[in-house]
Amino acid sequence: MSSRAGSRIKQISTHLNSNPFLELNTPFSTERSARLEDDKGNRIPAKKVQEVKTKVAEVRNLAPKPPKKMSNQAPHPALLIPGPIEFDDAVLSSMSHYRYPILLHPFASFHIHGHLGTDFEVLGNLRKLFLTSDPASQPFVISGSGTLGWDQVASNLVEPGDEVLVLHTGYFADSFADCFETYGVKATQLKAPIGDRPQLDEVEKALKEKEYKMLTVTHVDTSTGVLSEIQALSELVQRVSPDTLVVVDGVCSVGSEEIRFDDWKLDAVVTASQKGIGCPAGLSIMMVSGRAIERFKARKTRPTSYFGSWKNWLPIMQNYEAKKASYFATPSPQLIHALDTALKQILSRPIEDYWAAHKTASQKVKKAVADLGLRQLASKPENQATGMTAIYLPEGITPPDVLPSLLKKGVIFAGGLHKEIATKYIRFGHMGVSVTDPDRPDITKAIESLKEGLTEAGYKA
Repeated sequence: MSSRAGSRIKQISTHLNSNPFLELNTPFSTERSARLEDDKGNRIPAKKVQEVKTKVAEVRNLAPKPPKKMSNQAPHPALLIPGPIEFDDAVLSSMSHYRYPILLHPFASFHIHGHLGTDFEVLGNLRKLFLTSDPASQPFVISGSGTLGWDQVASNLVEPGDEVLVLHTGYFADSFADCFETYGVKATQLKAPIGDRPQLDEVEKALKEKEYKMLTVTHVDTSTGVLSEIQALSELVQRVSPDTLVVVDGVCSVGSEEIRFDDWKLDAVVTASQKGIGCPAGLSIMMVSGRAIERFKARKTRPTSYFGSWKNWLPIMQNYEAKKASYFATPSPQLIHALDTALKQILSRPIEDYWAAHKTASQKVKKAVADLGLRQLASKPENQATGMTAIYLPEGITPPDVLPSLLKKGVIFAGGLHKEIATKYIRFGHMGVSVTDPDRPDITKAIESLKEGLTEAGYKA
């Protein structure tokens, strides 16, 4: 036997030896016991070896562990404005899948080899999000922003010359009213002082004075952080003016606030993808009642919008739910796939738990604001939104004195939006993954950064 062959056999036999001299770094060595010797060649008993291993393990357990990586996204400041918000990795990565620009059935959960063979989910999950089981109701998802929802309402559910009552709690009521006027609909605004909302007796009086085809209410006005009482308003309309449709602007509320579409007898809720739902911006989302659909079908004039016309979109959405191929305008398959992921995350638990997580975060923020000696625009607790907080700055301090400092600390807040007081306050958004993921430090970090930023600006709490 050659020396080379002998050497090779010796190496092989080492691997086959049940008691190798040294532990082997191979998959085959894990179940073998090693025979170790000290520096004098004396064999170290297995018991002694085990004692050493135990001590090493104990030391390792005491050593500080590296911090859990919060996200696979590139490092960036935490986006804590009232939308768009921070997004979960899974939602963002779901947009990166290879997709053809599918025009026939974009609301299916696609497979590369064929999107028509999979089960429909997105519109069905929206029904679960809004808590509607009424087959006459209809969800809509159209490429566009939340503003497209206003156009759909104004061009499909009322006709030129109709009267609508718009409850005003901030900037977005003004804009919704302007949208109605653009379509020839007469909008009457019922206004409240900044930080407050119209009272029920005021609404009742207005409804008795004139016949309104529709009442609209901004559930959470992003400019003020004021929360409206949707259930009580709907009950009032049903009692005083039952033919009046109840339409909710829920762009800054769906996901973070309680909404029960069937139980509260709502006729339409307008929202968007980038806030409490936790999906990137670009989708206009609506839930519409059967009563509102019948109102649309009974209109005397054709809808005054082409792209937003339900004459075009209603059969498309109905076909999607019936798993029938259909097409009107090019959708965004990537965004719809992200929406599918976001909805599945939300609905992986009872929806009440999702609302509760937002409530807990909101209470933490609002306590911190009070502890700093600051005031909210919405001074009454019942008027305060869950998903955001609008905060008056101390006298003599303006948003430019604070916001750049927060950015340097890795936090982004929004400045004021209400034109009458824009220089006096800032807005803190707390929605989605920043509050539902218990391992994320976003809210705690933001509160600490706000304290430090105000101190640096010269404020003493």
